[in-house]
Amino acid sequence: MNSISLTNMILNLPFTSLRAFEAVARHASFSGAADELGVSQSAVSQHVKSLEDWLGHALLTRGARRSQPNRDGARLAQAIAEGLGRISDVCEDIRDKRRADNTIVISCLPGFAFVWLFPRLMNFDLMHPDLSISITTDSGTGGFAEGQADIGIRYGTGHNPGFVVEKLMQEDVFPVCSPALLRGPHPLNDVADLVWHTQLRDEYAPYTTTPPNWEYWARENRLSLPTPARTRRFGQSNLVIQAAIQGIGVALGRGPLVMDALHGGRLVRPFSQTARSPLAYWLVYGEAQKKSDKIARFINWIKREAAQQPPLPASLKSKPRQD
Repeated sequence: MNSISLTNMILNLPFTSLRAFEAVARHASFSGAADELGVSQSAVSQHVKSLEDWLGHALLTRGARRSQPNRDGARLAQAIAEGLGRISDVCEDIRDKRRADNTIVISCLPGFAFVWLFPRLMNFDLMHPDLSISITTDSGTGGFAEGQADIGIRYGTGHNPGFVVEKLMQEDVFPVCSPALLRGPHPLNDVADLVWHTQLRDEYAPYTTTPPNWEYWARENRLSLPTPARTRRFGQSNLVIQAAIQGIGVALGRGPLVMDALHGGRLVRPFSQTARSPLAYWLVYGEAQKKSDKIARFINWIKREAAQQPPLPASLKSKPRQD
């Protein structure tokens, strides 16, 4: 019986008046409370008066410029503030949960994120304005853990036991450089001309016995790779690509990561030889994600983007050196 009476009491509380009173007590001012609540000072005064009538006790000591809560008023103002604060926390938590439900967290390598994924995300945003993408980058060498992201994009052999694994893109590897190197003092007419240039190397090496490096490319094409003038090593693919674009040296390009720069004219292929990489890009996600609509929409979108990769531009022959 007591619990029923308590429930009825809570349901019948004059919440609008309570909120108005709490604002007055906090500001010690009817005008301050009115400004905060976006109502007239008269409306605030009426709400506080109706609350005092409902309780049968005065709650404020009214003055010309300040209205301070009395002992009972201070107790009530504190209780309201604590209650509203708790309500606010719960509402924010619910809103955060909704935001989380509309966010897709992607885990991938920095190079892939910066060079391939970021430039294409605007397409996804336009197609799915109700969803948002959050990118987390890591080395990718530790495998994909379900708690770290909704879906992973991994570079390697596709070995991720316990997860759904789908191939996103295969890759070919081939030398790329700035067009400026073709016009320099040592144009790249032949592989032997690499002896005059800086060799740019990507130090990222996923677990494999056959990394798609310079030696792999030469071996696959039965070429003799000369010792370069110097070697620069980078730990991220995007840094290798940027160094090549700036004319620092010749890089071994990985198809998906250099395709945009090739078609944009920022990079060229000095030689025609390519090699199919033993590694590829994979989508990795947990079994539970197979039922997620947002994951399905992202997977469909990124597969379409991967399938729309333009063809590899033809290699360019550098002009004969003019002495």
